[in-house]
Amino acid sequence: MDKKLLDILVCPVTKGPLVFDRDRAELISLSAQLAYPIRDDIPVMLEEEARHLSLEEMDSYREAAR
Repeated sequence: MDKKLLDILVCPVTKGPLVFDRDRAELISLSAQLAYPIRDDIPVMLEEEARHLSLEEMDSYREAAR
């Protein structure tokens, strides 16, 4: 994921920052508890396409962000 693009993109629900999860090819919104997929190197920033994060995933991403 291009660093410049990641700096520009925000969560469409909360307008908050996103975290790139390279292993799962997703952009994570901790504030909305959603994971937006990246398909063919294109972020799909639609709420209906995002998956909800589990509590365990949320804890893991928060720990990684520290």
